[in-house]
Amino acid sequence: MTSPTTVQLVGAGLFLIALVHTFSTTLFQRLAHRYPRHEGSLHLLGEVEVVFGFWALVLVLFMFATQGKAFATEYVDSRNFTEPLFVFAIMVVAGSRPILQLSMAGVRGLARLLPLPRRLAIYFLALSVLPLLGSFITEPAAMTLAAMMLRDRIFTAPVSQRVKYATIGVLFVNVSIGGTLTSFAAPPVLMVAAKWNWDMVYMLTHFGWRSAIAVTVNAAVVTLLFGRQILAQGSDGGTDARQPVPASAMVVCALFLAGVVAFSHHPAVFLGLLLFFIGYSAAYPRHHDPLILREALLVAFFLAGLVVLGGQQQWWLQPVLTSMSPSAVYYGATLLTAVTDNAALTYLGSLVEGLSEEFKLSLVAGAVTGGGLTVIANAPNPAGFAILRGGFTDGAINAGWLLLAALGPTLVAIAAFRLL
Repeated sequence: MTSPTTVQLVGAGLFLIALVHTFSTTLFQRLAHRYPRHEGSLHLLGEVEVVFGFWALVLVLFMFATQGKAFATEYVDSRNFTEPLFVFAIMVVAGSRPILQLSMAGVRGLARLLPLPRRLAIYFLALSVLPLLGSFITEPAAMTLAAMMLRDRIFTAPVSQRVKYATIGVLFVNVSIGGTLTSFAAPPVLMVAAKWNWDMVYMLTHFGWRSAIAVTVNAAVVTLLFGRQILAQGSDGGTDARQPVPASAMVVCALFLAGVVAFSHHPAVFLGLLLFFIGYSAAYPRHHDPLILREALLVAFFLAGLVVLGGQQQWWLQPVLTSMSPSAVYYGATLLTAVTDNAALTYLGSLVEGLSEEFKLSLVAGAVTGGGLTVIANAPNPAGFAILRGGFTDGAINAGWLLLAALGPTLVAIAAFRLL
């Protein structure tokens, strides 16, 4: 292995600082209350979505100072920002009232078929069916829909913080593994599917059925454990006092959503569709709530920062991965995913020639297994974080408690991928 350059070493150091910063955001929030004179700056540093963008800016400024303008701009131009832009677009469309009401109608229909009280059935379906639906409408869209449904029915209710952490832990893990039924919806699968010739049949037979079992078990366990607390809040919480959205508006928004998904690899097209969608929502304000532009922009900023910082991690990540056996790479990828985006891991694996099929399977399975352990582990996680954070104490999700909450569902995923 060649010696890392100064820029690579600084990039790795800033990545480590950003990771520590991610786990320390609640400290900045507390400091903001203690020192009101600097409240604005401290609140900004206490926003998880700002962390990686902030330290990515530091890296780029370092490149400008030491390597010059040409080097810095060439590096930024070489980064692929399609995923952050796509997550921004899909969050805005999927988070609109017509799409949410359409999804809720489908969930309520399924809830009637389950032998559970409606409130509990909706909770179970939001943690099981919607994450699996992510295999078709993409994981960011599934995360947005599930998070907004849970926010309106669970996270605004006076349930304990324990229930909320358990719920978000299951949601993050289930979305990460639930996108593996197809070859086009989960970012870590997208990075390798074309090069390794993995089609939908391959995904279903090697990943999909195992993922479906793990998703169902995780959702069922948390529903059984906290069912009494959830039911104690009264009705299903889903009565919408706002004007019902007509079917025509639902169809139009569903077509916009389908268009964004269909052209997910073409930013000029899906961003154009997003602009048309924003215009449509402005033309029919009675059918729309304010679009979640702020939340979506923060998530896109987070992911863009991860793309910039992640580009300087290949020098140490790739040797670590390739030095492992297929069995070791599964558990190694599961752990590494907690500190870097799982799509970055599989992308680095796709650059290595001559890998065995067992190694490839272990790498991708490990990457999706660990996708719920931290906010940065899976691209859709910041979307769920931004939507649900208001339901937690001081509007902040503690990274340590999230890690603990996701451990149980992650162990279920490990059992599904390694024992079945």
